[in-house]
Amino acid sequence: MRMSAALLCAMLTIPFTVAQQTQDTPTESSKPAAAKKEKSKKEPASSSNPDKRVAETNKPTEPSKPDATETTDKDKEKDKEEHFDVSEVAPIITHHQFALNGKTLSYTATTGRLPIKRGDGKIEAEMFFVAYTLDGQDVASRPLTFAFNGGPGSASVWLHMGALGPKRVVLQPNGFMPAAPYRLEENPDTLLDRSDIVMVDAMATGYSRAATAELTKKFLGLKGDVQAFGEFIRLYLSRYDRWSSPLFLLGESYGTTRAAGIAGYLADHGISFNGVTLLSMAVDFQTLEWNKSNDLPYFLLVPTFNMIAAYHHRLSADLAQDMAKTREEVIRWSLNDYAIALGKGDAITPEDHRKIVEQLSHYLGLRPEVIAANDMRIDVPTFTKELLLDQKLIAGRLDGRFTSPDPGEDHFYDPTSAAILPPYTSAFNNYLRTELNYKSDMPYRVFAFDEPGFRNWEWGNAEQGFPSTAGGLRSAMIKNPYMKVLVMEGYYDLATPFAAANWTMDHLDLGSPFRQNISYATYNAGHMVYIDRAEHDKMKKDLVGFMQKCLQK
Repeated sequence: MRMSAALLCAMLTIPFTVAQQTQDTPTESSKPAAAKKEKSKKEPASSSNPDKRVAETNKPTEPSKPDATETTDKDKEKDKEEHFDVSEVAPIITHHQFALNGKTLSYTATTGRLPIKRGDGKIEAEMFFVAYTLDGQDVASRPLTFAFNGGPGSASVWLHMGALGPKRVVLQPNGFMPAAPYRLEENPDTLLDRSDIVMVDAMATGYSRAATAELTKKFLGLKGDVQAFGEFIRLYLSRYDRWSSPLFLLGESYGTTRAAGIAGYLADHGISFNGVTLLSMAVDFQTLEWNKSNDLPYFLLVPTFNMIAAYHHRLSADLAQDMAKTREEVIRWSLNDYAIALGKGDAITPEDHRKIVEQLSHYLGLRPEVIAANDMRIDVPTFTKELLLDQKLIAGRLDGRFTSPDPGEDHFYDPTSAAILPPYTSAFNNYLRTELNYKSDMPYRVFAFDEPGFRNWEWGNAEQGFPSTAGGLRSAMIKNPYMKVLVMEGYYDLATPFAAANWTMDHLDLGSPFRQNISYATYNAGHMVYIDRAEHDKMKKDLVGFMQKCLQK
């Protein structure tokens, strides 16, 4: 199923990724002879530059100003010729210490790439990872958590440097952008004191690469992505002797799509998980993609719209004085009166239409004429532009608390994305080279949205409807009745609204014994709940409590 760009509701869209990604294309000056000479000077066997890109030797010199037809043909030919060196290189191992709760903990960081092989043993791709293991632990009882972000097309730098790793990016206490230069600090909420952590980057993000452009396409789809991560996990368990460890998955955004799929896929390959954490959930895209034939997302968005309107003081005093009560009221109304009204379509009476418009205006803080003009259906771009229109501000999509004037660009603009990309990109690149000692001239792809394959992400068979891995999650839960699931939700998240996550979990068709294995944690934050210091503290406590529950015998 080919999906529109609007369907990528879980991804962290950044408007200036193209400029970043164009650096990944070799220039004419990067000829084989020069590359070989450079390698002899700078690349001893110790893998100081493990990811050097290789070009074919028979590529002709291109004219300085080719016409459009020539450029297109040559670009196609270049796609066929170019390849990445996927020869195995030993990972970089470094040793560190950090202080946590009055104790000094020693840990080992392993940074490198694991091969993804086909049946005959030939390497088709390599996936980049950073693993943190606490020293002196019994691996048979030590939990191991595989974690990743989503997109699709996003590296896992966000969870790595914002939530789970031993270091985190320094932001303002509420998660807003600080002034440059950006820096790191020890992370008091790291999961490392409770679990070893493996941060994994999806194919074509970070330093994960397939051998050729053609092979890259194999991994850029719902099925290929799940299988690649499944193989990575199997190989990591084998190479690092972790088959006996308690196993956990933690995915964020599209990473939850992946985590649910992996749980189902690996359940059929003999690998079970003790727990799966779904942060900012995007498991069933029917709950996220609004269009003319799908009203479901419209009424699932309303509770989040309401919370953001309250944050910006757009609600009447009777609603604002007790937001917990108001939130429950809005959830009931949107799932009942509002959903029924939308279901009537053009058959709704003028009187009922007027009542819905007035009530929606009351709950959303938008002008009635805006709601009427949009046929009672408010999508995310409309809400973020209209809510603070009188102040000439746009509200954030990933986090509705963020605001910014409109920069006047020709695409959807999210103030949240613009605020968090520079600190994470700068701090992580420096951390890789100076603390993890992983040095590469190839750019670390925080995003890979301009990769041709991502524009044609393979979502599956159109006959199956909207993309969903809810079936894989259900299958894993039934096949492993001990596996527990924790759903983490931010109240100000418009990319993956909390009501949409609840709807998905309530429609897994599970009996009461299995439903008892599902728990929820909510946050006064957006999509990335951990960028807010107070909510990050709560997230750590929730994860610890969840893991303890999963490990009870």
